[in-house]
This record gives sequence, structure tokens and C-alpha cells, in this order.
Amino acid sequence: MGLIVFLLQSSWKAVIFALATGFISGGCSAGLIALISRTVVQEAPPSGTISAAFVGLGLIALTTAMISRILLVRFSQSAVFGLQLHLSRQILATELKPLENLGLPRLLVTLTEDIQAIATAAGVIPVLVINIASAAGCMVYISWLSWQVLALVLLITVVASVSCRWFLVQGRQWLTQAREQQDRLFQHFRSLIEGVKELKLHHFGQQDFFQVDLEQTALQVKNYNSRGLSLFAVLDSWGKFIYFFAVGLVLFALPRWLGISPETRFAYVLTFTYVLGPMESLVNKLPFLSKANVALNKIETLGLSLNTPATDTVVSPLATDWHHLALNSITHTYRTDQGDSEFTLGPVDLTVHPGELIFVIGGNGSGKST
Repeated sequence: MGLIVFLLQSSWKAVIFALATGFISGGCSAGLIALISRTVVQEAPPSGTISAAFVGLGLIALTTAMISRILLVRFSQSAVFGLQLHLSRQILATELKPLENLGLPRLLVTLTEDIQAIATAAGVIPVLVINIASAAGCMVYISWLSWQVLALVLLITVVASVSCRWFLVQGRQWLTQAREQQDRLFQHFRSLIEGVKELKLHHFGQQDFFQVDLEQTALQVKNYNSRGLSLFAVLDSWGKFIYFFAVGLVLFALPRWLGISPETRFAYVLTFTYVLGPMESLVNKLPFLSKANVALNKIETLGLSLNTPATDTVVSPLATDWHHLALNSITHTYRTDQGDSEFTLGPVDLTVHPGELIFVIGGNGSGKST
């Protein structure tokens, strides 16, 4: 839902129109299935009206599907483009100390992997919308055939949703932990690149850094991602089992309970077979949606709120007729990330005149950079 809210905040009119065309396409696809099932069981050749309806539904489904996908793909890319610029402006507008506390690797992962995860998930939304609409249209057709079968299908759907929720929650938790470790991994990558000379000169330090820090963190990322994605794979298999269970009920159990004719059973099986494709696609896209929601939450926890407008820094005009620059009792306190120690510079009293050359000298840790 976080991804949908993000897209709606960008431009809700475009999203609503794209979703509407997607639902129309899915509904027409379901109508084609109903038309096929009715035509197959009829002994007489299909009339011209049925043929025209088939062609019309096919063209509408094709056209609206293309419109929905093109609109949402273009819009999602524009939204991601705006998100990249928005986060960049917020970084420029944020005070230096909070950015130093976050660290370069965390910001870099957010600007690269998190935004890419959001872009990937936004690209699959058109397919999901069409598939959901197709499945909903098939449910309407099943209800027209028999409300008892619809009630049974809805009961199976509720049981499947409840049983699948555990896999979804656990899988997302593992992906969240993998994302947390990704920050540490990028920190190690940065240390590797910036300190490669020192590591080459110190063999034992090189092995310690590689085996204890980099390799262990990369292993945790691999394990967490493997566990999370494995749960989604189990969820996919579980969904297929539920589908075959529903087909088995229609073929073997319902005829004994309700006296369903072979023609009606064929319509049910054809509809269920068609629904399998959209449902399987929906389950396969869940990892992308989960990663996108994890990325959105990560952006929020970094303090780079998507709802906070980024403001440009207002710079006062520089006077050209100035005579001197004076610092009167200026102090600055620098605290470490752990908060267990602090460094205070000052008070500083200094007057600078135009054209004057000043050298700032001192030992390590004396406050020259500050």
C-alpha cells in the first residue's frame, strides 16, 4: 500500500485513469473466458453476434491493456525521477551533522538500491492491476453460474489469504533485515576502495577485514535475502496447491453435492485454469512489492520524509564594499556518534581584512578542519 500511496501523491489523476483502463482490460479478458466457455459447450456454430462480441472484447482488452501499461510505466518513471531529485534536494537542505550521522554508505544505498527497488515495483503495478481485474471478472462469471460455487471459492480464498499472511509477514521481515545489513556492506565496500593501499601493505589486516567484516556482512545479506525469498517461493507453491484443490472440488466433489452438469463443470475448470495465470503472476510479484515497501520505510527512517518539502538554501547577497570580517567568541562543539565524548573549539576571536593571508596550523585533532 505504501507504494500505491507514493504514486497517488505524485499524480492521483494519472494513476486513477491508468488503473481504470487496467480494470477494463481485465474485465474484458474475463468476458472472453465466459464467452469461450459458453461457445464451446454449444453444439450449434457460433452466431455472428457472438463472433463480433469476441472480436470487440479482444480489441478492447488489448487496447486498454496497452494504454494502462504505457501510462503507468511512463508515470512511474517520472515519479522515480522526481523522487531522485527530491531526495537530492533534501540532502542539500539538511544540516551537515545529521548527514554525517547517517553516513555516506546509507545515503548511497538509498539513492541507488532503494530508488531502484521502488522503480522496479512501480513497473509491475500495471500487470498486477490487469491480473486482479481479470480474477475479479472471473469471480463474477462464477457467481453467475452458481452462487454456491462462488461461496465455496470465496471461502477457499479467505483460508488461503489467512494462511499466506504468515509467509508474507515473515518474508518481509527477512528482507528488512537484509536491507539493514546492506548499509553495513556498502560501508565495507567504501572502506575497501578508499583503504586498498593500506590493506595491500598489511596482509594480516587485509585478511581480518575481508573475513571478519566484509565476508560476514555479505553472508548475512545473502542469508536474509535467501530466507525471505524462499518464503515467497513456498507461498507460490502453496497457492498452486490451493488452485488444484479448488479444481478437484469442482470435478469430483461438487457434482455429488449440487448435481452440476458436465457443461458447467467445463466452464468452472476453464475459468479456474485462466485464473491460475493472473494469480501466479500476482504471487511472483510480491517480492518486488515487499522490497519497495521496505525501501520506502527505509527512506522515512533516514529522516528524508517524502512529505517534507525540500527548500533551497537562501544566500544573502555578498557586500562588495566590506572592510573586515570579525569572529567574536565563536565556539563549536562536535559530538561523536556514540555521544561518549565531545570536542569543543574556541572561543575564537579573529578579525580578517581584505587581502590578508592566514595560515591555520596545529597538530592532529586540534580543530583545523572544524
